[in-house]
Amino acid sequence: METQKVKTCFTITFTTEQYQHAKAYVDDMKKHPNRVFWHGKKGKTDEELVIEQIAHRILSGFYNDAPFNASRHIVRMDSMVSA
Repeated sequence: METQKVKTCFTITFTTEQYQHAKAYVDDMKKHPNRVFWHGKKGKTDEELVIEQIAHRILSGFYNDAPFNASRHIVRMDSMVSA
């Protein structure tokens, strides 16, 4: 199977509730240093981890419980073919 790489930049919005939920998740993950969650995250700040968690949940559809709901969170997307 051939794969391709595309670099994409998203502009997202999130609520205080979503931020607090992601922060609690990251805080919980700190208690489990051997989990898969930590792969590739060495050296990242807590704030980076929280924002990554929010973005992951938005892009994965966790907050998209109705059609077109993603447009509420994903404000802009820029992509380029060669990354």
